[in-house]
Amino acid sequence: MHNLVTIVGRPNVGKSTLFNRLTESRDAITDPTSGTTRDRKYGKSVWTDRQFTVIDTGGWITKSDDTFEAAIRAQVEISIEESDLILFMVDIAVGVTDLDLDIANLLRRSGKPVMVLCNKVDTSAHDIGSSEFYSLGLSDQVFSISANNGFGTGELLDELVSRLPVEPEEDEDRLPRLAVVGRPNVGKSTLINTLVGKERNIVTDIAGTTRDSVHTRYNMFGFDFEIIDTAGLRKRKQIEDNLEFYSTVRTVKAIDKSDVCLLLLDAEDGMEKQDLHIFWQIVDSYRGVVIVVNKWDKINKDHNTMGEFEEKIRERIAPFRDVPIIFTSNLKKQRIFKALELALEVNVNRGRKITTSKLNDFLLPIMDRLPPPTYKGKYVRIKYVTQLPSQTPTFAFYCNLPQYVKDPYKRFIENQIRQEFDLSGVAVRLFFRKK
Repeated sequence: MHNLVTIVGRPNVGKSTLFNRLTESRDAITDPTSGTTRDRKYGKSVWTDRQFTVIDTGGWITKSDDTFEAAIRAQVEISIEESDLILFMVDIAVGVTDLDLDIANLLRRSGKPVMVLCNKVDTSAHDIGSSEFYSLGLSDQVFSISANNGFGTGELLDELVSRLPVEPEEDEDRLPRLAVVGRPNVGKSTLINTLVGKERNIVTDIAGTTRDSVHTRYNMFGFDFEIIDTAGLRKRKQIEDNLEFYSTVRTVKAIDKSDVCLLLLDAEDGMEKQDLHIFWQIVDSYRGVVIVVNKWDKINKDHNTMGEFEEKIRERIAPFRDVPIIFTSNLKKQRIFKALELALEVNVNRGRKITTSKLNDFLLPIMDRLPPPTYKGKYVRIKYVTQLPSQTPTFAFYCNLPQYVKDPYKRFIENQIRQEFDLSGVAVRLFFRKK
């Protein structure tokens, strides 16, 4: 599981600029999926050998100016509750404002670790003005940065990863973890209640899990796994306006704790923009995924309906189309166990190990017959391929000119590997390296 770091602060202090800087540094290097720009507010960041999830509270506010502060306050409260570390951004050009003081009071009462970031400091010569933010009383250090040009962000990240709690080593032999995720009101609670609600005497709650999501052991009908339930959103002030933000934070945490996610869609709505956001968060976290189209009993059907619906979903999630899709009804208990079977199959795919000899015997003839296109008159020759140790199937291709292997060819090779070795529902990573 990755630590959760949240950026908070009043409007226009540069939260989104910092978010883009922290997350795009990772995306630019390792995101294997091209052409999938996502206007999301959560992303992965890597510094040295530590990976963490970043959430930006900016841009979530949709209210008019007169209730602006209440909306910000509600989001800050949610962020405090869910985060491992909070980055509190202030603006050197404006100085300390009343809203900064309000947010600082909330953060101080929370007891959560906070780093104060004084933004819009372009060089060390401009650093002098940041000293007034010590008056917020939150930290013995104020970090002067420019989210825009990157000044000070290296030192900030060094300190940030040193303050994150160390994550425990994963037990190789533990039970698979399935998370039920999706937009509010798609049937997450009903699905979990259908599975475990009436059989509580057989189900054991696992001790030591935090109150933000419930891990329940499911050991019936030949299944044995942990299910992560994030469905129960607590009622709180401002929750109506911040429901999407609150459920997003919960979803991000659930995905990070899981091995495979059951992404629930509402059959009457199809795959909406928010569903797509959640799908790409699962893929970016290198978790397995099964798409579960719930409330299928409410759809008027003919013999083509299911195939057409499935094809529309695959068009939306392209280029990663190799995902199991199943149509269920919580109400009629249709195909719910089949969805679990698929999720556990995906979990097996995710841990699949392919020997170097099998990979090379299969791929080298294909790459000899259909090599990467020539680039600037130069030929790419791929010598051999091997699987790297990783939480998701990851392959290294050793060649003479790795920089000339472009995304369409990478997708072609990925599809060959998928078809031969059954990696349905799993994000695959390919790295091309110099021999």
